[in-house]
Amino acid sequence: FSAPFFWLKVLCFSPARSFWRVSVFNPQAWVRLARKLRLLHWRRAKKKVQKSSLFEKTPKNFRIGGDIRPTTDLTRFVKWPKYVRLQRMKKIMLTRLKVPPALNQFNTAIDKNQAASLLKLLKKYVPETKDEKKKRLLETAQQKKDGQEVKSKKPIVIKYGLNHVTTLIEQKAAKLVVIAHDVDPIELVCWMPALCRKKEVAYCIIKGKSRLGQLVHKKTASCIALTTVRQEDKPDLDKLANNFMAQFNDNAELRRRWGGGIMGLKSQHVMARRERAIQLEQAKKMGLGFA
Repeated sequence: FSAPFFWLKVLCFSPARSFWRVSVFNPQAWVRLARKLRLLHWRRAKKKVQKSSLFEKTPKNFRIGGDIRPTTDLTRFVKWPKYVRLQRMKKIMLTRLKVPPALNQFNTAIDKNQAASLLKLLKKYVPETKDEKKKRLLETAQQKKDGQEVKSKKPIVIKYGLNHVTTLIEQKAAKLVVIAHDVDPIELVCWMPALCRKKEVAYCIIKGKSRLGQLVHKKTASCIALTTVRQEDKPDLDKLANNFMAQFNDNAELRRRWGGGIMGLKSQHVMARRERAIQLEQAKKMGLGFA
């Protein structure tokens, strides 16, 4: 629709064209003009390059009702739940503040290989479930009733529960104590390493109270203890106990080392700048003194 009007303008204002000779009362002149316009429009359309359909542009329109926008990472703009924000703030606070040795020792846990060998041993002594215990007691009662010799004995299992483990340590009945590093509040177990050292009971700190909880059919467990093991597992227990005795019980540096006190990047830069200024001032004074 717009193309003929374009050529009409060209004809109107171009001096080469004799548009003004077209009379209102001469219909044939108007027909000739229309033909010329059609011919010019057809020639212009013909000059357009025919593009291959294989490489035809298909731009996306992301306006309302258009194409779906690509997914973007909006992590930075998410308002995290309060518990997430609190645990992040707590982590930063513990990094900034100075942490006394009694609490800092829980940041030094056993490594992955040690944890694997320890858990492999502990899984052999998982406590009975309620159903298993009920079944064993019923069998024992039936054997006693029938006057037979009682064959089912109480199994050797992991001991758990804070009070129970404390009693075992005090009685020196525990051979190995495993304490979780993330007990909350930490005051529940911060005294336990000192008690283990006093009673000469081997202990270690492992990452994850939930890992200990899985061993005893609970969500979490603050600490567990082994009192005895079967004959075939004694070498493994002795080896672990000796390693942990050297790593934790006899490690004097562990109970003297403070933690925390690590400032943020901006604060570190400020302190470094201040230190440089003090050194420059001292250098100037020294220079003046020598002069």
